[in-house]
Amino acid sequence: MKPDLMQLWQRFKEEDDQNAREELVIHYSYLVKYMANRMAINLPPSVEVDELISYGIEGLIEAADKFDYQRKIKFETYAIARIKGAMIDGLRAMDWVPVSVRQKSKELEKAYNRIETRLGRNATDQEVAEELGITLAQFQTLLRDVSLATILYLEDFLPGEDGTSRRIMDLIEDEQADNALNMAEFMDTKRVLAEAISRLPEKEKLVLELYYYEGLNLKEIGAVMGLSESRISQLHSKAILRLRGRLSRRKSQLI
Repeated sequence: MKPDLMQLWQRFKEEDDQNAREELVIHYSYLVKYMANRMAINLPPSVEVDELISYGIEGLIEAADKFDYQRKIKFETYAIARIKGAMIDGLRAMDWVPVSVRQKSKELEKAYNRIETRLGRNATDQEVAEELGITLAQFQTLLRDVSLATILYLEDFLPGEDGTSRRIMDLIEDEQADNALNMAEFMDTKRVLAEAISRLPEKEKLVLELYYYEGLNLKEIGAVMGLSESRISQLHSKAILRLRGRLSRRKSQLI
């Protein structure tokens, strides 16, 4: 960390210097613009970059307030997750996905769940189409329609007992609280998610890795894999729907 930034962190954290806080937020604001532009590529035109930036700034400020500068963690790494999370939360609050699209996404999720529970393996496109009583062409169109509804934080798959979901980082960073039983249940869900990802078809698994862990957008992933952006979007959607179905199945088993 550069000496001047270290001094700013010291002034902010040890002296509660709000001017230092403001300087830090301004310095790292480029992270917000980067993430907003990256996310906007995969969102409809109705979602403006400025709106994402506004949400992202809130995430950046939260990250600065909670960051422990004395730990050996780069602030950029810590902040980018908070920024993206704030943008996702903002999109949800906007309710930007039409109800009809959410309903279609839920129908697909349930279809994947039923087939894969019955067969004990990944469902093929043809099997899902038959389960829904539609043609393969109609299934491809349906996947395209729901693709926007599956652009979300991977960690948001982890369900809470109250029907909501919590991010991995929120549980880890909460020094107050979750009791040992809750944490054990959380770690079990995390394990189930890891196992579910490992059983995905190779192309779907690679898309998730490149999108969520390597930070590539769908167009860039298409270039890496030699596939069209629309095909990558389909692979992403199918992977998300499979994971949702598997975690829903786990949750129902616990009830």
